[in-house]
Amino acid sequence: MTQALKPAPRRSFLKSAAAGAVGVGAMAAPHIASAQTPTALRFQSTWPSKDIFHEYAVDFSKKVNDMTGGELKIEVLPAGSVVPAFGLLDAVSKGTLDGGHGVLGYNYGKQNALALWNSGPAFGMDANMLLSWHKYGGGAELLTKLYASIGGNVVSFLYGPMATQPLGWFKKPITKVEDFKGLKFRTNGLAIDLFTAMGAAVNALPGGEIVPAMDRGLLDGAEFNNATSDRLLGFPDVSKVCMLQSYHQSAETFEITFNKTKYDALPSKMRAIIANAVEASSADMSWKAIDRYSKDYIELQTKDKVKFYKTPDAVLQTQLKLWDAILEKKSAENALFKEIVESQRAFAERAVKWDQDTYVSRRMAVGHFFGAKAPAPKKA
Repeated sequence: MTQALKPAPRRSFLKSAAAGAVGVGAMAAPHIASAQTPTALRFQSTWPSKDIFHEYAVDFSKKVNDMTGGELKIEVLPAGSVVPAFGLLDAVSKGTLDGGHGVLGYNYGKQNALALWNSGPAFGMDANMLLSWHKYGGGAELLTKLYASIGGNVVSFLYGPMATQPLGWFKKPITKVEDFKGLKFRTNGLAIDLFTAMGAAVNALPGGEIVPAMDRGLLDGAEFNNATSDRLLGFPDVSKVCMLQSYHQSAETFEITFNKTKYDALPSKMRAIIANAVEASSADMSWKAIDRYSKDYIELQTKDKVKFYKTPDAVLQTQLKLWDAILEKKSAENALFKEIVESQRAFAERAVKWDQDTYVSRRMAVGHFFGAKAPAPKKA
């Protein structure tokens, strides 16, 4: 007959439990002792701290910091904190900064083909389609070749599809191409070549310097990007006329760069988190932009008394014709430029046709639901 087991005395049980707890503690102690100091990276944006673009840069850093549980901490400084906005690429490449947030057009002076990711009509693609070409159509590999051609020690991530940018801010509405003759105008990237061909005297200033230059009369007109940035930077203080729609930058994206030496030294887990944080930030940026830009578009009209006009079709058609000439000239001078243009064109030919054939007109739906409450911009 089997004997029933007697329960252990309470004192013995507590003694065993205590011994077990010591054992667990002994096993856990090495983990605590081996906790590493967080990896800190210092970034700089090419934007003033008040611009929503700098906010986007901070949004990206917060996602990385949160997703790594604090193991990687990216601090983002505003433009000019360490280097001027146009000096960001050199600073990141040399390791003066660990990374940065900007646009490829700001590096136009290093290699003009870099601006093909932010200037011009992109063969009818919007910015999200351009990002599709970049990730799936060979653009990323071409950008790596471009940076190698100028000795750039950087790892680049493109993200953040931008809305079509206004033609710009002016003293009076632009009614014809001839209005650009002799006009002192600010833009960047290959848009410099476009507006120069239209007759303007172009000055490529970073975002924070545009409004002061207009205020001092150094510029007659300027473009930057969107309703929110333009309002925050003070454009309505120096102009009450904004021309909407243009092909000079209708498909631009942001760029996040890392110093390659520093990036390659990160654990593979952190590199994977960064790549996924870029894509999460891309979606979040595009959603935030719709919310904020639409609000500020209304505020500019109601509070700041800005008048918006649609850029005349004749000006848009001239931009397209001049862009053809720019592509032909630059492609003849730069083999990499030509390779990128051909890659973009081939991708756009099928992607844009699919887009145009598939999507229904939103203008018709807006007219149906809102009618006169949602009028189109005035004609100049």
